[in-house]
Amino acid sequence: MTGGIRRGPTGGADRDACLAAVAHAAAADAGVPVDLLGDYLTLLVEAAVTGRRPGRAELDAVGVLGRRAAEQGVSAGRAVRLYLSAARRLWQQLPQLTTSGDSEVVRASADAVLHVVDSAVATLAEGYAVARRELVRREETLRRELVDDLLRGDSDLGGLVERAEPFGLDLARVHQVALAASGRRLPDTEAAISALEAVIFDRLGDRDVLVATKEGLLVVIAPADAVTPDRGTRGRDPGGDLGRLMHAELHRLPRGGTWQVAVGRPHPGLYGIARSYEEAREALTMAQRLNSRTPVIEAHDLLVYRVLLRDQPAMVDLVQAVLSPLRGARGGAQPLLDTLDAYFATGGVATEAARRLHVSVRTVTYRLSRVRTLGGYDPNDPGDRFTLQAAVYGARALDWPRRPLPGPTG
Repeated sequence: MTGGIRRGPTGGADRDACLAAVAHAAAADAGVPVDLLGDYLTLLVEAAVTGRRPGRAELDAVGVLGRRAAEQGVSAGRAVRLYLSAARRLWQQLPQLTTSGDSEVVRASADAVLHVVDSAVATLAEGYAVARRELVRREETLRRELVDDLLRGDSDLGGLVERAEPFGLDLARVHQVALAASGRRLPDTEAAISALEAVIFDRLGDRDVLVATKEGLLVVIAPADAVTPDRGTRGRDPGGDLGRLMHAELHRLPRGGTWQVAVGRPHPGLYGIARSYEEAREALTMAQRLNSRTPVIEAHDLLVYRVLLRDQPAMVDLVQAVLSPLRGARGGAQPLLDTLDAYFATGGVATEAARRLHVSVRTVTYRLSRVRTLGGYDPNDPGDRFTLQAAVYGARALDWPRRPLPGPTG
């Protein structure tokens, strides 16, 4: 382009050819479609030659181009670069201005051109932002609907496979579901989702992972084989690693309160996602019932409680028969139950149980003796130990003795 633009705003073949060359060069420079420029170059030429500033309708047309750029997946940076590159290249094709000896003429033209650049880029960015917000809302709606159907597990498989594909979700893989509950109302759900997405995508990749909300809970659906278990968890589900990853990130959120994360076991296929979700939800409910403050709960750790709660009358009968005599102890049954719980949790090691309870070893052995005396079950006898431990689990699930046992026997 050696001749430059030498004609007035009425145009002509030479000017049109020059504008086309500038447009294609700028598009190549930014790596975006040339049609995103629209009539922008014409506005610049008219501003440079006549000082005319664009009208509202002309700027609205630029805003439409910004929306189109967002819908086509063009980044905001590339769209702005297109417009700045076009302005720079066009200015070089205005020799009557760049070589003019009249500084006032050059200054006036430059001011008019910069005004158009400023207005056009601002309008382009505004249109782009509006379109991106709409796209995000649309994607969020689609994602939430997909998550709802996946967790329900009763939708059309073929339709779900098609809807899951844009999110990179392979329903043939083994997935697990993790739920995060905040101790208070979420101050900023989008911030929590964004924080989770950032760390989980960094660890697991951005495919085959979904992060969304459901009924006030944050939901993560992730492939089980993408989670690397911590050392020392051999033979156990790696779900705890996903749960700890989530909890650590959510704990960093400002004003988010305390968090509790429950992770379902991995299961294959579409219905496996729904099953893992039900396990995670049940684990959260169970933790609330047990007044557990454990930050990360794994569904497989609560299997024994699920068994016990399936036959509540039998569990009530067990607690009543085995543990109710402990209410005759000084201080009631609760200290003895706490001691039994710590003793069983430490594998029957009195010194470790004492450390957990912040009491002396002598106190632990005395309380275990009182259990044997009052209830007739010896915590050190293998047969009695099983009965006692099941009863302690049942008491915890029923929140006894803080609450009366259900039924006439409470």
